[in-house]
Amino acid sequence: MRKRTLLASAIMAGGAVLTAAVAQEQLPTHLKELLELGMHPGHAYVDEGREMFHTPGPNGKSCATCHGQDGKKLEGAYAKMPRYYKDIGKVADIDTRILACMTKYMGYDKNDKKFMKKFKKWNGPYRVPLASYVASLSNGMRIDVKLDDPQEKELYKMGEKLWYMRVGARDFSCGICHTVLAGKRIRLQGLPDPVKNKVYAHWPAYRFGSDRMWTMEDRVRSCFKAYLLYTKQWSKKDWVKKPPPFSDWVIALELYMKHAANGATVEVPGLLR
Repeated sequence: MRKRTLLASAIMAGGAVLTAAVAQEQLPTHLKELLELGMHPGHAYVDEGREMFHTPGPNGKSCATCHGQDGKKLEGAYAKMPRYYKDIGKVADIDTRILACMTKYMGYDKNDKKFMKKFKKWNGPYRVPLASYVASLSNGMRIDVKLDDPQEKELYKMGEKLWYMRVGARDFSCGICHTVLAGKRIRLQGLPDPVKNKVYAHWPAYRFGSDRMWTMEDRVRSCFKAYLLYTKQWSKKDWVKKPPPFSDWVIALELYMKHAANGATVEVPGLLR
C-alpha cells in the first residue's frame, strides 16, 4: 500500500493518462481536478503491476522472463481474453491466467495459504496490479474474443444462460439490472448495459466509491453477493455466499460480456462510481 501511495504521488506530479471511462454520476471534486490535470488514480496500480511484472518469483523467474521486457510479447493478449489455454487445459480470465503463470512457471505454491490470501486480496501485491498492467498493454487495440475451442463455446453458452437465470431469495438475474432495467437507477447509481454498451473495454477499473481498482472478476463476484443471492450451489441457507474465485461461473459471465464487447477499443484503467 505504501508503494501505491508513492506511485500515486508520482502520478500527481504529472504522468500521462489514457482516456477514462467515467460513469454518468458526478465525480468527487478531487478526482475531477485530477482528471483535468491529466491524472488517473488507477495508474498507481498499473505502475505497481509493472514493477511486479519484473520481480522474480521463488524460482528466480519473473513474468518478463517469458513475456519480454515491459511485456512486449503480451501486447494485445488481454484483448483476446478470456480464452482457452492449452498449457493449463482450461478457459481463463486474466485473474486465473496470472495465478496459473505464477504457480506453474514462477515457483509460487498454490497450496501456500499465505500466498493465496495475498493473491486473492484486492490490495495484495499480485492479482489486481498485474491484471491492471497486463490489460494496459492492450490499450488502443480492438477486443477480439474468439469462440473457436469447444470449452470456449460451452462457457459462452453457460454465461449467456447465467445472465438471464433468475435465482436466489430475490428471484434476480444479471439481465434484470443490466438489460431490462438498463438506464434506470439503483441505490442512486445508474445501471449500465455491459452487453450492449461494451463496457468490458474499460475494465479493470478504478471505482471511486470504494477507492480501489477492481478486475471484472471482483465485479462479478460482488454482484453475486449484493443482488443475486445464489443458494443451492453455495449455501445451505436461503441467503448468499459468493462463488469461489476463478470459478467457471464467474469466467462464463466474463466471457459472455467480453465477447459482446468485440470491436470496442481497450481503454484501461477505467474510472467508475
